[in-house]
Amino acid sequence: MPTRGARFLREQGIAFELHRYEHAKKGAAYASQAIGFSLERTVKMLVVELSGNEDILVLMPGNADLDLKKLAKELSVKRASMADQHTAERVTGYLIGGISPFGTKKTMRVVVEEGLLGHDKVAVNAGARGVMAVLSPHDIVQSVNAVPLAVGTQ
Repeated sequence: MPTRGARFLREQGIAFELHRYEHAKKGAAYASQAIGFSLERTVKMLVVELSGNEDILVLMPGNADLDLKKLAKELSVKRASMADQHTAERVTGYLIGGISPFGTKKTMRVVVEEGLLGHDKVAVNAGARGVMAVLSPHDIVQSVNAVPLAVGTQ
């Protein structure tokens, strides 16, 4: 059964490959190992709350951390903080460990760490725990109108 994220990609006409794995624990490192994909090309999805009461999605390489101060500065807001689990699941319509930028319940702004654009393919959650889509990061940017920014640290 296709996930909501996979249906979104098909409707957009975007080429991708689905990889399924046993979801024994959440996290990009586990997903990366499970599908045999390098961690720097495996995307972790973060839901961030901005001052002004806006929730956004941030796509980060699995081997990098998000610099919340840098993100706030880049987006010209006072502060940015990680959303709690309840908020992340409510605004995306996905469970933690299965959050995808595709087919979210609520339309949200999306930021992608610009370093991801240096890869030909990346793996990103397709909308369910244990289901990853491998596709061009440029197709991700185009399909969800993502803004590339340098907001990561390693």
